[in-house]
Amino acid sequence: MLTLKLPRLLSIHQVPKVFREKGILFGYRHPKSSATDCLFSVFQMTNETMNIWTHFLPSWYFLWKLLDFIMSRDVWSDRYTWPFLAYMATCCAYPLASSVAHTFSTMSLRARHICYFCDYGALALYSLGSAVAYSAYVFPDEWIGSTFHRYYLSIAVLNTVFSTCLSCYSRLAEAERPKLGKGMRILAFAYPYLYDSIPLFYRLYWCQGGVIRTHCWHTILAWLTCFLFATHLPERLAPGLFDYIGHSHQLFHICGVVGTHFQMEALSTDMMERRKQLLASLPDPSFFPRAVASMAVCAMAGLLIIAAFSASLYSTPTLSGRRNKSKSRRD
Repeated sequence: MLTLKLPRLLSIHQVPKVFREKGILFGYRHPKSSATDCLFSVFQMTNETMNIWTHFLPSWYFLWKLLDFIMSRDVWSDRYTWPFLAYMATCCAYPLASSVAHTFSTMSLRARHICYFCDYGALALYSLGSAVAYSAYVFPDEWIGSTFHRYYLSIAVLNTVFSTCLSCYSRLAEAERPKLGKGMRILAFAYPYLYDSIPLFYRLYWCQGGVIRTHCWHTILAWLTCFLFATHLPERLAPGLFDYIGHSHQLFHICGVVGTHFQMEALSTDMMERRKQLLASLPDPSFFPRAVASMAVCAMAGLLIIAAFSASLYSTPTLSGRRNKSKSRRD
């Protein structure tokens, strides 16, 4: 009879420092797991299992929403829907990239960095996707066509490049100064979110009822997501109690995808209800294709940034030294 031998799990003192998480004492996978071990661990209860599934399943839900949107409308000839289509594509990409990163991040130290480089790149692109959709459907009436509106997307593109660079660099800085690396990563994603949401914050302040309530739910969950990521609660208060279920990264994932769901619903409502008004205010037919083109340009830039940081890992001799030092201290 065939039996499946699952990989052995380790405690926090058995893994290098870079693999450790605050308040998580047990359930770690081996830091040199094979790809097969990583795949098997998806069906084994580790401290990463729920991190994987809380993003893997929503990525398919968002893909179903994307396909339903494509099948229910003539999107190829209706340029007005293109920004929403591009936004929905990023909603599918970022949880899938995160799920893959969490799955294979224990193959090696370099693999861990590269996995999360890709994760951060996808998250930065999702931020730009939100900006593209906000530019097309969320801007308040009195701001449409203003100088800020004309340059809003250009600045959002620069923010996306900044976010990808800073978040990737934060992983390298974290090896020497963990608090600095963590702070840089928070800044890398908080700043673009705050900038992208300026037109939304304005509408939340001045408007009420209807779709604004849905936008409010998304905003509340976005702030809660940031809070959980920054504080490592609740596991910091009870180390070891939330090793497998209920730690901050799982809650961070759940709040993030639920917030994305509310954001998607609110954007869909704005897109449909404000169609005539927005098309009349934005007579330039190239506005919507240009908004989507900015996504393609940023996606290529993100891949180049990730490739550059990944290549730097193989040209940095101190990388293996740090790993060996961690191993010797552990032993």
